[in-house]
Amino acid sequence: MGRGEQRPGDNPYVEAPDTDFAPAAELNEEQAREQAELLREAIRYHDHRYYVEADPVIGDRTYDALFARLRELEEAFDLDREGSPTQRVGGEPVDELDTVEHVAPMLSVDQSGDAADVRAFDERVRGEVGEVEYFCEPKFDGLSVEVVYEDGRYERAATRGDGEVGDDVTAQVRTIPSVPERLRGDYPDRLAVRGEVYMPREAFQEYNRERVERGEDPFANPRNAAAGTLRQLDPTVVADRPLAVFFFSVLASTADFATSAGVYERLPAWGLRTTDRAELVSDVEAAIDYRDRLLAARDELDFEVDGVVLKVNDRAACERLGTTSRAPRWAFAYKFPARSGETTVRDIVVQVGRTGRLTPVALLDPVEVSGVEVSRASLHNPEEIRRLGVGVGDEVRVERAGDVIPDVVEVLDGGNGHFEFPETCPACGSPVEREGPLAFCTGGLACPAQLERAVEYYASREALDIEGLGEKAVEQLVDAGLVESLPDLYELTVGDLQELEGWGETSAENLVREIAATTEPALADFLTALGIPEVGDTTARALARAFGTFGAVREASEDQLRDVEDVGPTVAAEIRDFFDSERNAAVIDGLLEHVDPRPADTGDGEALAGETFVFTGALERFTRDDAQELVERHGGSATGSVSGNTDYLVVGEDPGRTKQEDAEAEGVPQLDEAAFLELLAERGVEVDG
Repeated sequence: MGRGEQRPGDNPYVEAPDTDFAPAAELNEEQAREQAELLREAIRYHDHRYYVEADPVIGDRTYDALFARLRELEEAFDLDREGSPTQRVGGEPVDELDTVEHVAPMLSVDQSGDAADVRAFDERVRGEVGEVEYFCEPKFDGLSVEVVYEDGRYERAATRGDGEVGDDVTAQVRTIPSVPERLRGDYPDRLAVRGEVYMPREAFQEYNRERVERGEDPFANPRNAAAGTLRQLDPTVVADRPLAVFFFSVLASTADFATSAGVYERLPAWGLRTTDRAELVSDVEAAIDYRDRLLAARDELDFEVDGVVLKVNDRAACERLGTTSRAPRWAFAYKFPARSGETTVRDIVVQVGRTGRLTPVALLDPVEVSGVEVSRASLHNPEEIRRLGVGVGDEVRVERAGDVIPDVVEVLDGGNGHFEFPETCPACGSPVEREGPLAFCTGGLACPAQLERAVEYYASREALDIEGLGEKAVEQLVDAGLVESLPDLYELTVGDLQELEGWGETSAENLVREIAATTEPALADFLTALGIPEVGDTTARALARAFGTFGAVREASEDQLRDVEDVGPTVAAEIRDFFDSERNAAVIDGLLEHVDPRPADTGDGEALAGETFVFTGALERFTRDDAQELVERHGGSATGSVSGNTDYLVVGEDPGRTKQEDAEAEGVPQLDEAAFLELLAERGVEVDG
């Protein structure tokens, strides 16, 4: 058995680390190596506290400083990085995924949504081994993986595949924060565990929102998002996406386990995260009750589940029950009702996005899915239409997960042939170009649909927040020829607007005034408004902090962009391509004749160092983005969701109920705007205005 301390002893970077590091140049190699090892040990400890115990002892800012210092030392002294936490940022892309044989078969589980089948399973089990207890756990709706540790070190990971052989995703899984590089405590010499990779619901919604802002299709559901991410050939892309994992069984080990409940007790001690929703129950009726309780709580969970799994708790009894060629005879999945419905496709329309991407949408006979009436569903792209073979008049099955548009997952009864995707843009008639499975209009901003989406996004709340420039108003302006490019917004007059139907003097004056108020926007807001692919408001704030001025961002090299927090190689390339485009350059130059983005404060104030804030509701003194920028400018962190790591929830008007409930559950202090301002004043943070 291997050995590892549960808590690093005599490590200065654990409880209240001092991040005022001496310059790396003042260290010799031995000192650098020693400090790097202490940092690695501390970071692993803090990862465990955050991801496994959900009880962090330091804030995000301090953690980030430790991580940055470790990376600095490894680069400056060319230190061996094998097993280092810095490897989580992702390795080199691969040409294709290799396959690997599993340490032990990854079997399926027999399943049913009928309680009578669950009772029949129990009757068979008791008939063979007598009375049993059941260990019950959620049936996670993610992507199953095998993760192997040798002598406590992360060795490799593979997808389930056919149960015997799966895709080698070692580099991809390594980037997931809840997968430890090294085991903790009294770990076995060899351990192969099974886990489920998933994307947390709240993170999924935020990630989808950012995709939509960039003009990309949202993922249909968290499972598709997790599966698609894990099969990315570039690990840096995986590292940029919010994946997590629950471990739930041991496939092979040099350690022995008497019960399934005992497995759940020991996995967290080794640093392997498990769900707290698993239970040991006395009999099958208690197991059915567990399933019903979890079904009732299904929408409150931050992860997708499609049922529960009952396991005979006694492992010796499991051995006697054995397995079939595909499934263990000691486990059974009691499924939840499907989040799907059956209906008819009445029409298929093709929408044109801000980037010119063409997205087919099925218009449906209304059908109720998960308590919501659905009348439209995404078909995603031409390749998806070809794969499904879907056409108008077909009977289809649609699924809904989260708050994104549902999608068509199966044609049940067709016969009309699949929908023929147009070769010209339905909005402007320009030729359609294919890029892999996707299709794009080549009309650029000459395409009214693309122009409308670009103007709507420029004026959106996430960008420059121009009240009065909604979808209908933008359509009027484009149709009337008053706006043929973004800079034309600043040429609008009250007289121009009054000539449009439904516009009076007051509404026209209000819009002209709103537009004029954006001539000196915050740099981060302006960067967001431009609609740069892969750049949402969070990345825009990071760019603003890093470079200070718009000119500096615009001229930054790809290498300089990659050095910015939240900007990986893919995002850096997208930013550089955006600014290098002649068409984009013409639009930007036109905007800069009217707009002068305010330089960002790149100072490194530490008044809020180590503290994490979450905002909900509308603030009077400043916008949400301005408040987040203020916190980050003074050393704090501003995140989108409440966790045990949050120090304060700042509550404005019309707050989100979920964040307040999470804050109450986590014991996070809640501040109204006045209390927030008072806190800032106590810390010496000056607020303009």
